[in-house]
Amino acid sequence: MMLSRDKIFSTEDYTAFISSFVLPMVAIAIFLGLWSASAKQVQTSLGQLPGPSAVFQQASNLVDEHFAEREKEAAFYQRQEKRNAAKLAKDPNAKVKIRPYTGKPTFFDQIVTSLVTVFTGFVLASLIAIPVGIITGLSNNLYKAINPVVQLLKPVSPLAWLPIVTMVVSAVYVTDDPMFEKSYLNSAITVMLCCMWPTLINTAVGVSSVDKDLINVSKVLRLGWFTKVYKIVLPSAFPMIFTGLRLSVSIGWMVLIAAEMLAQNPGLGKFVWDEFQNGSSNSLGRIMVAVIAIGFTGFLLDRGMLMLQRRVSWDKTAVLR
Repeated sequence: MMLSRDKIFSTEDYTAFISSFVLPMVAIAIFLGLWSASAKQVQTSLGQLPGPSAVFQQASNLVDEHFAEREKEAAFYQRQEKRNAAKLAKDPNAKVKIRPYTGKPTFFDQIVTSLVTVFTGFVLASLIAIPVGIITGLSNNLYKAINPVVQLLKPVSPLAWLPIVTMVVSAVYVTDDPMFEKSYLNSAITVMLCCMWPTLINTAVGVSSVDKDLINVSKVLRLGWFTKVYKIVLPSAFPMIFTGLRLSVSIGWMVLIAAEMLAQNPGLGKFVWDEFQNGSSNSLGRIMVAVIAIGFTGFLLDRGMLMLQRRVSWDKTAVLR
């Protein structure tokens, strides 16, 4: 028996397909068309503002440069291995040195550097903000005491934090054999200082909003403080906590790019600044590639937090919002 088309594809399926696929594609096509048309009307000191095709060409060039650099790196280590092998063949007791490759980081290397840095700052911020938010959310007096400090520090720009962090790290982190580069610590700590506040505030609000009946049940059952937090408070506050985490990771990503540009620390921000200073005819196109990469990476970070929220929270519809 043959099924009719209506039974295979319902009206809801068509509506979902249009809203989830067709409409975004139409919006992207309109955006690309407006971008292409308006770019032709803008002339800068470096030439015409690049349109989609020019940006795509520069993206292709960056990919080629990445693979070319990896080939140079592989050839460098091969030559080094041959030299060391020949040296050991002449003298088995000879000391050989393995020198690291010091070539220029590629565009994709800069992306990885920025991701590692923002992840470090975000994790440090979360490890501080979530416990403090839980404690302040459970104590109204403590919340009133800490809230003025939070409201004072929350609006501070990363451009203001960065010089202070740089000087403190330079004064405190003094060692002949550093485990981490100071530039990495400067960027990560700046991200931490700027992105912890949304998580702290949302955690405190989520914890303080837990149903009082559930708190009373924990008292009747004589649950310990940690058991109460783990079994009752956290599950109820998870949606608000993850809202704060999503805001924090987005803020952290924006803060990091600004910090890398200002301090010339390795990462996407430094790539953008170097291209701006370079001033070649291809610089605008390469900067636009970086802008798109920054936006797309931020989108993926947000989607990643939504997926994590759906896995650990009872609110399974969170990913749809």
